[in-house]
Amino acid sequence: MTLILGVLGGMGPAATIDFLAKLQALTPADREQDHIRTIVDINPQVPDFSDPLVKPGPVLAEMAGALQGAGAQVLAIACNTAHTYADLISRSSGLPLIDMITTASVAARETGARRAGVLGSRPALKLYREYLAAQGMGMVTLEPDRQAIFMDLIDKIKRGDKSREVRAGVAALTADLAAGGAETVIAGCTEVPLVFEAGATRLPFIDASETLARRCVAVCLGLAPLPV
Repeated sequence: MTLILGVLGGMGPAATIDFLAKLQALTPADREQDHIRTIVDINPQVPDFSDPLVKPGPVLAEMAGALQGAGAQVLAIACNTAHTYADLISRSSGLPLIDMITTASVAARETGARRAGVLGSRPALKLYREYLAAQGMGMVTLEPDRQAIFMDLIDKIKRGDKSREVRAGVAALTADLAAGGAETVIAGCTEVPLVFEAGATRLPFIDASETLARRCVAVCLGLAPLPV
């Protein structure tokens, strides 16, 4: 029996839609009934993760509980930074969580790389450093001034700006990671794949949103075990 997937989304909305499109595209289906039933909460009202005065955790926990009440049997979060609250989300819902940071880190290790460059928010980078270390890998990050530029680009993408300037900016930051010794690059922010162009880097490129979608398909179809 196919499991029902619950998705915590809206951070941001376009990235969630991108994740759902990948989920659909990666599902082996001969007819529409073969696709995975998915219950999605696209909630752009989740408090800003960059604001130290607000607490997104309780909102995410409430969303997870509502998805469980609606029938979800396993959860995914279509946002890297929100995984800061992964334990709270799992406890509040009682459901297993397919972890985006884990799937992307494993994918990075499988490229054979020893050091992964990560484009992500500071909270997401903290998680990736820990999870990559568990894979026996080091991590390369942007210099502080370039990290500030990255976050500015993410804000522009969230506002719908996918201009050539924004695409070039993301490509340049990817080149910074390569110059810093990265042997693979992880898009550790779900807005990055919205503007990343094939060929922008010579390194293996890990789209965390895509690796999560692929894992969700495997788990929901019974091709991979439920996460513990």
